[in-house]
Amino acid sequence: MESITKFVEGKLMLKDNKEKSVVGHVSKIKFLGYSFYNYRGESRLRIHPKSLGNMKAKIKGLTGRSRGWSEEQRILYLREYLTGWMHYFKLVDMESSLRKMDTWYRRGLRMVQWKQWKHSKTKVTKLTQLGVSKYKAHEWAHTRKSYWHTAKSWILSTTLSNDYLKHLGYPSLLAEYKRVCVKT
Repeated sequence: MESITKFVEGKLMLKDNKEKSVVGHVSKIKFLGYSFYNYRGESRLRIHPKSLGNMKAKIKGLTGRSRGWSEEQRILYLREYLTGWMHYFKLVDMESSLRKMDTWYRRGLRMVQWKQWKHSKTKVTKLTQLGVSKYKAHEWAHTRKSYWHTAKSWILSTTLSNDYLKHLGYPSLLAEYKRVCVKT
């Protein structure tokens, strides 16, 4: 580390950032949001866990109701963010991790829809429009379960299905990844 620092600061006349400079095994290093690992003798890229956490936090912020956005604006911002993110990390094989994250993301979208319906009467109306029997719609509209818990329920998983969310225009993480990924 000392010899590299001398070379960078002395010969190249660059400033070394002591907080970010580190010496360690390649699997422990974070570089531009990536980390590295060995698989069957070859080095590969992966997304650093901190980068995945930042993505989840950003998606959570973009899907929140407190921004005062219309559904069209939310879809637009999500599409822009996810397209940029996928293009940045397209060299990484992340299909399995995106499959899990896509489930979490769609659950968040269902929760937003459920919260937007707000009143029990609206929930009954919307659920019956989506094909739920009036009895079941009343039962779920008056549930005391949390929004997050209800978003995972069979009632919202079947009425606000993946196809329905796609029809509304919400991007899918996995579909976006498959669209932009580089096959090697």
